[in-house]
Amino acid sequence: MKPASAPTAHPAAPARPAAILAIILASYFMILLDNSVIFTALPNLQEDLRLTTVELTWVQDAYVLVFGGLLLLGARAGDLLGRRRVFVFGLVVFSIASLLIGLAPSAGWAIAGRAVQGVGAAIVAPASLSLLTASFPEGRERTRAVALYGATAGIGASLGLVIGGALAHWISWRAGFFVNVPIGAAMIVLAPRFLRETGRATGRFDIAGALTATLGAGALVFGIINAAEAGWDSPLTLSTVSVGVVLLIAFVLIERKAAQPIMPLWLFASRRTGAYLARFLYLGAMIGFFFFTTQFMQEVLGFDPLQAGIGFLPMTAVNFAVAMANPRITRRMPGSIPLLAGILLTLAGMAWLSRAGIDSSYLPGVAVPMVLIGTGQGLAFAPLTSFGITGAPAADAGAASGLLNTFHQIGTCLGLAVAVAAAATAPTAPSGLAAAHLAAHVSAALTAGSVLLLLALAVTAALILPADLAARRTEKRPTAARTTQPQPAR
Repeated sequence: MKPASAPTAHPAAPARPAAILAIILASYFMILLDNSVIFTALPNLQEDLRLTTVELTWVQDAYVLVFGGLLLLGARAGDLLGRRRVFVFGLVVFSIASLLIGLAPSAGWAIAGRAVQGVGAAIVAPASLSLLTASFPEGRERTRAVALYGATAGIGASLGLVIGGALAHWISWRAGFFVNVPIGAAMIVLAPRFLRETGRATGRFDIAGALTATLGAGALVFGIINAAEAGWDSPLTLSTVSVGVVLLIAFVLIERKAAQPIMPLWLFASRRTGAYLARFLYLGAMIGFFFFTTQFMQEVLGFDPLQAGIGFLPMTAVNFAVAMANPRITRRMPGSIPLLAGILLTLAGMAWLSRAGIDSSYLPGVAVPMVLIGTGQGLAFAPLTSFGITGAPAADAGAASGLLNTFHQIGTCLGLAVAVAAAATAPTAPSGLAAAHLAAHVSAALTAGSVLLLLALAVTAALILPADLAARRTEKRPTAARTTQPQPAR
């Protein structure tokens, strides 16, 4: 079988590269912001809407569940219908949902709005990355653009905590969602003006693949989320995870025979597979870091939401500075080297932070390890992104970016479930020492995150590094025959 037809020529240099990059990054930043802006605003939101603990959890989980479940479908829709058209539609859905959440009078309204936001995010995230690939030719321009995209992935999550805390403290938790409306409206107007429409793949849509991928990923994500609340031995957890696994196995079997698959299996080349797994593990560790460090600063150190948000600035500032230098670094050495260094630095910072306790102070206990984590993020995110899309032709750029974002979202779901489960194993503190109890929970959760980072380091060393070094050696041989991209089996 052959991939669906689409333009395969390398993109010409864009006429307005700065405007194109700004639109793509601003849109991607907006959806990342809403993945974390909610954390520092949760206490205010719970009080305003009088939410139960379960309802509060679903305000976040509804977004992640739909986002993770629909990513592959959103990615392939861009390949088949035109990425700019799909991108703008996703922005419309996301912006309207943000407005509805900001106006929410009840728990059900807020949760439903977050689910609709997830639909928009599942469309915008893969479309933004595939538009970036289609807009910038291979070489220095694309390397810089991907580095900025990767930096946005890291900075968006941490800056969301700062913005969420500031808005919740000064205005209202609702302002964190209202702010998306003018940003989304501006991007909706500017995207058709500056972004070129990509070619539309011909052929029929892979309906069976889309259904099994969406339902399978959705069931798996739901089961992982439910495990954090009810445990892994819960009948609902076991049944939904089992259904998800069965559907995903069926999905792989369908994709092996599909004429125009929603997920071409040949995309799982060595470097890409390593990038998907490493991103899965890395993001799994980072979501626990954000979730529990926010609580540590507010409940143990006594910070208010604004102070807690500002408390992440050491990481955010260093992350941004290192990410800006990353294109120069990767021009001098294989991208797998800064990736390894980045994961190792993140691991060192996470392990250090996991030792923080009730007697710790902010500067040595939190800020300094955050500098290590920020440096690691700045080095790691761009290579994780570029290795996930390396070698994918124009016809499958949406599928490659969709896979990357799918592993990103499911990694955060599983990572949070692992962190919460690890926190539950912490010993109970004596009565009246709630801060000590929470500090023990945070320590256990961040220790689990350190284990995930250690696994990400092993995956990178085993799968990404050897393939990257081999590719670099091949590129340095001017007369060597270039290896052609493998095609799907008939």
